[in-house]
Formats: sequence, C-alpha cells, structure tokens
Amino acid sequence: MFTTGQLVFAGLFIVAFVIAMVYVYRKDLALHKKYYKGSYWILIAFIAFIGILFFIKYFTKDNS
Repeated sequence: MFTTGQLVFAGLFIVAFVIAMVYVYRKDLALHKKYYKGSYWILIAFIAFIGILFFIKYFTKDNS
C-alpha cells in the first residue's frame, strides 16, 4: 500500500515531530506551571463525564 520511501519518511517525520514537541514543552514548562495551575481538575471532570455517559448508556440499553 505504501512505498518504502513513504514509510521511511513517515517514520522520520514522527520521530522529528515528537522530539520537537518534547523540546518545546520543556522550554515552556515554567509558563505551563504558572498559567495552567489546577488544569488537572478539568481533565478529571471530563473523564468523569465520559464515564457517566457510558454508565447511563449501559443501564438504559434495550435488552430485547
């Protein structure tokens, strides 16, 4: 489906992208700690909301 050159390019692109993302995140770590303090509560609330939706779906599904 893909040529060898395309697969090599995709692999190198993914590696370079991950390295760039780690570098940029490390560079801005102090700003993240300052401006996004407490943002984990938003993540926890979002995961809880999705869990509640699955819970409701499981208990309201039609068993016929």
